[in-house]
Amino acid sequence: MTIKIDNFRFETIIGILDFERKIPQDIIISFRADYQYSNGNFIDYAKIYNIIKDSMINMKFHLIEEALIYLFNFISQEYELDYLNIKITKPSILPNAEVSVEMEEFFA
Repeated sequence: MTIKIDNFRFETIIGILDFERKIPQDIIISFRADYQYSNGNFIDYAKIYNIIKDSMINMKFHLIEEALIYLFNFISQEYELDYLNIKITKPSILPNAEVSVEMEEFFA
């Protein structure tokens, strides 16, 4: 079974520059996980949504790489997964470009 959360957009404090530490900016997160579904063994997408949003807003990461590693490790430890992919994008930090980091792993 595959669960996806695509283009999850919200504002948070993230970055190392002075203005990034004061002014929330848009980020976009895409999430995909493969897992074995059977008789009630499922992944609650609302829980994943809240883990991502709450972590990003409350922890105020300096680097998107730090945020990605934190989310990746937390989710992969909480759930029994066959595959996990998370991508974090800062859509407006550079003119005419989106900057992102992405991590994936096969666990099976």
